[in-house]
Amino acid sequence: MIAFEVKDMTCGHCVGVIRQALEAADPGARLSIDLAGQRVTIEPAQADANALSAAIAEAGYTPRPVETAATMRAPSAATCCGQCH
Repeated sequence: MIAFEVKDMTCGHCVGVIRQALEAADPGARLSIDLAGQRVTIEPAQADANALSAAIAEAGYTPRPVETAATMRAPSAATCCGQCH
């Protein structure tokens, strides 16, 4: 799962433009676009984060990567929560 904050996505037209750009970059991707939260979440089929970010940028918007629960580091077996050393 890849997520971007897109602060300059401010209306339904913006959502449509971003959706179209992402569908062109990765036709099989599953998209979730939250206008109110200014967040785009993508489950890619073939494109990587760089290609998806570039597609949003080429559409005229400013994507900023954000971590999702799926991208956060899993705890290591040697530690209790993954934050200890």
